[in-house]
Amino acid sequence: MSAKKAFRPKARRPRGFEDRSGDVLRAEHQLISAASKIYDDWGFEPLQTPAFEYAEALGKFLPDEERPNEGVFALEDDDGQWLSLRYDHTAPLARFVAEHYQDLNKPYRRYQAGDVWRNEKPGPGRFRQFVQCDADTVGAASAAADAEMIALAAEVMRAAGLADQEYVIRVNDRRILDGVLESIGAADSARRMRVLRAADKLDRLGREGVALLLGEGRKDESGDFTEGAKLDPAGIDIVLNFLDATGGGRQDVIARLEPLVGGSETGKAGLAALAEIDAVLSAIGVGDDRAAFDPSVVRGLGYYTGPVYEAELLATAHYDDGQPIQFGSVGGGGRYDDLVARFTGQAVPATGFSFGVSRFAAALRALGRAGGDQDRPLVIVVASEKDRSADYLAMAAQLRAVGYRAEASVGGGNMGKQMKYADRRGASVAVIVGSNEREAGEVTLKDLKLGAKLAANIEDNKAWREDQPAQMTVPNGRWIEAVGEIIARHSS
Repeated sequence: MSAKKAFRPKARRPRGFEDRSGDVLRAEHQLISAASKIYDDWGFEPLQTPAFEYAEALGKFLPDEERPNEGVFALEDDDGQWLSLRYDHTAPLARFVAEHYQDLNKPYRRYQAGDVWRNEKPGPGRFRQFVQCDADTVGAASAAADAEMIALAAEVMRAAGLADQEYVIRVNDRRILDGVLESIGAADSARRMRVLRAADKLDRLGREGVALLLGEGRKDESGDFTEGAKLDPAGIDIVLNFLDATGGGRQDVIARLEPLVGGSETGKAGLAALAEIDAVLSAIGVGDDRAAFDPSVVRGLGYYTGPVYEAELLATAHYDDGQPIQFGSVGGGGRYDDLVARFTGQAVPATGFSFGVSRFAAALRALGRAGGDQDRPLVIVVASEKDRSADYLAMAAQLRAVGYRAEASVGGGNMGKQMKYADRRGASVAVIVGSNEREAGEVTLKDLKLGAKLAANIEDNKAWREDQPAQMTVPNGRWIEAVGEIIARHSS
């Protein structure tokens, strides 16, 4: 009888999840650090909540309210209670504030970065695990707190390396649309949420697609049908006119919206909030070019109760074929005054801003704006003699001690394999000390970046190559200084 074949699991990633490489992670860490410094400078405190929350604590505020049980990843604990992976940082914050309400200074201002999970259908660029970075103010009811969040979002864009004309924070107040719906007799909860979801898809589906979702419904490319809000043609036109009331300065938008809300007190409260936000932003130097009023911004989550906003990238990068890359929104937020009340029964005002780290960092990398640690040159000390590993590791340590990023080759192999490894790692300099160098008290340095350029120009730039040697030998006493000179040459 033959031996039973050993089971070998297939090496595969779960659907909708991704592995993130070193350059991606460095770009994300740099972005989180830049944003965290802004939050800290503005007086916010860091907080870290657990990945799991009790399912009941998350509530039914998922992006797709018609499938709340499918929107999160959940498991039953050994005590019979259901736990869910957090789908954002806001619902856990509401739980934290409710649990520690008496001990917190209010307003409570916190920021947090970490993974979140969505049990949704994955697609291109749409993952079920990703990183978000949030800042929130809990306990401040005035629109000035919302204005501060909008200004904070604009500062994060600057801190990420964007010029002011390369982004805009688009702002609206959900109560204005509520007022419009009241004016056409369509303010019931179910219809309101369908209108909000339809409006949130304007940039993706266009007016025609949104009109279908405001009416009977829409069938997408896969054949799936989404039920519409069932507004009559006149109601559809009024909502579309509301979404079109953008453009120009913030005061211009307010003037266009005023007739659409009619006598609705809810709509008037939203307009008053926008007027206060405009006054605060103008006073602190955030002009119409950095923060604009846009009625099409409604945000997808169901827990927003007032001002909402999105951070949109206006800068353009290009694919290899020359086609422009459209980045769109990389973050957003708004006011959510009802979340803490779910736990305490007491109204607690709150507002916050969040951005998707992976998406934002990928956009910055495409724009060539992701600097920091991933651009620090790497120096590799080649293991020329097998019995001198300790010496090579010590040399790498010397480089790190003076601030360089360095490693000693420990993978074995001949000189050719080690140099190929250095090239694939994108190293700037290779440090070589073989028996000849050691006996002569010297160190050989290979400028790998220059070597690659010389190789590319090997046919027609002979004189230039002779004037710029890609390899040099220096005395043992100044090899670290010479490494710095090579690195400085490329930096300049």
